[in-house]
Amino acid sequence: MLFPLFLIAMLLLLVIGIYSLVATHNLLRVLLSVEILMKAVTLLMIGAGYVTGNMGAAQMYVITIIVIEVMILVVAMGLVFSAYKQNGTLDTRKLNNLKG
Repeated sequence: MLFPLFLIAMLLLLVIGIYSLVATHNLLRVLLSVEILMKAVTLLMIGAGYVTGNMGAAQMYVITIIVIEVMILVVAMGLVFSAYKQNGTLDTRKLNNLKG
């Protein structure tokens, strides 16, 4: 009974994350979109653990995903702050001096 709710919530988060990733040009919003996508993956892992009856392994994977997600977010925020410091904007259409 609960698995369809997990699946619906995960699909909703997935659609919201993909739409906001495609629709925005702001680097902070792109990071937020990636975070929403990661939460969809996390919810999928919990749902899969619930269905298979192996919640211990699912919780272990989710904790690992959360730790990796936080490390990626910290590095990405550092890159965003650096891009803002150099260019004065977070609009991806105006970040043209990053070309090699």
